[in-house]
Amino acid sequence: MSDRTTPAAKAVIERTLREADLEWESPADGTYVVKLPGTRKLSTTVSLKVGRHSLSVNAFVVRCPDENHAAVHRWLLERNTRLYGVAYAIDHLGDVYLVGRLPLAAVTPEEIDRILGTVLEHADGSFNTLLEMGFAEAIRKEYAWRTARGESTRNLEAFSRLTRDEPSSG
Repeated sequence: MSDRTTPAAKAVIERTLREADLEWESPADGTYVVKLPGTRKLSTTVSLKVGRHSLSVNAFVVRCPDENHAAVHRWLLERNTRLYGVAYAIDHLGDVYLVGRLPLAAVTPEEIDRILGTVLEHADGSFNTLLEMGFAEAIRKEYAWRTARGESTRNLEAFSRLTRDEPSSG
């Protein structure tokens, strides 16, 4: 079934994840679920799956936008030209992911680190922009609802450009 690269790739992945002190688990042989801590997005979960010939990488970025689909999709496609090892993709529901595939021969500690760094940079780094583009109305409604009830809007501060015209209460 698998040649010698499959066990070697698993060993490299496990050692790299341990040495990076990342939170991870292996729910099945050759499958790794890694939690990357973020700054805009609380965390990004990445799935690494070792196959016979390649390593697949999948990370959820954001659910299907409520609005402005064409602009969101164009923005994602334009960024794909700058990514390394992964690309933005959407699933059948319209949810946005970063996906990639590497040959097992390319699975080294440096490559795993580079791919995880790319995923984190582009899932976490693009998060607020994607929310602004695809969920502006929902953000405005949430802000209005919270301010009307005197609730904290601290976690909406990153979107003040969208909410600053909203009347504040108190």
